[in-house]
Amino acid sequence: MKLIAAFLKMIRLPNLVFMALTQVLFQVCIFYPLYGHDIHPHDTRNFILLVFASLFIAAAGYIINDYFDINIDEVNKPDRMVVDRVISRRWAIAWHFMLSTSGIILTALALPILQKWYLILANIFCVVMLWFYSTTFKRKLLIGNIVISLLTAWTILVVFFSKLSIHDALGEHHTGQAKFFRFAFLYAGFAFIISLVREAVKDVEDREGDAKYGCRTMPIVWGLNVTKVYTAIWIIILLGILAIIQVYILQFRWWWAVVYCVLAIIVPLLVVGRKLLSASVTSDFAQLSRYTKIVMLTGILSMVFFYFYL
Repeated sequence: MKLIAAFLKMIRLPNLVFMALTQVLFQVCIFYPLYGHDIHPHDTRNFILLVFASLFIAAAGYIINDYFDINIDEVNKPDRMVVDRVISRRWAIAWHFMLSTSGIILTALALPILQKWYLILANIFCVVMLWFYSTTFKRKLLIGNIVISLLTAWTILVVFFSKLSIHDALGEHHTGQAKFFRFAFLYAGFAFIISLVREAVKDVEDREGDAKYGCRTMPIVWGLNVTKVYTAIWIIILLGILAIIQVYILQFRWWWAVVYCVLAIIVPLLVVGRKLLSASVTSDFAQLSRYTKIVMLTGILSMVFFYFYL
């Protein structure tokens, strides 16, 4: 049982559940209402395979990150270490390759290879990027943050592009296609920006261990105050986008969606911004990281409203 618990901790089970929830909500609350009876008979099967492909690739990414971060984690979070304490490094790297390979195979099984070959290549690219993120990018200024934020957005976009070809996505061959496009990039954009915020906060939280082992992350290169300004700018941008969206959907009289967005997304995001201004020690940024994750969750859960409105 101890080994199973350690494995689930290593692959970040709560994060994987969150990822699966995101994709399922996008499928059920956005795609189904828009496309109704025009759904391919094998769509559900293919979607399930694609979800597991995404989960396996993400789990492999978490494992390889822990594998290369052993020294840093001994400083930043010694009580949460699994690799080299409960699970050997040899087994960690073996699990990484098994999960990555399984993710690519499931992607190929979920998609028509001749029509969607580029998505299979895209998921292979994700595996490669997660490897280089763990070995190099996360130790560089901004690059690691952007990579993780793009991969977070890809969680939604891979489902979107699995339904439509690139040609179809840019055209309008279905009455709901324009809406599907807007919703996909709206939520992908939200995921990208909130991930940028969270990654910057985590960089501050982990600065002690990162500095000890030569990382060049934002708080180390730019300092704490500049990092806080950078993070605050992204929060302001996100708040501005959310405010514009509320004005737009008010014309459809989607009152409950507006109330939810204000109370569950905008207000918590304002709280994050306020706490960011006074944050100074590691525990403050650990708390901010948790708050940001809650905003990510409430943002994704807002898809539920469109199941009823679309």
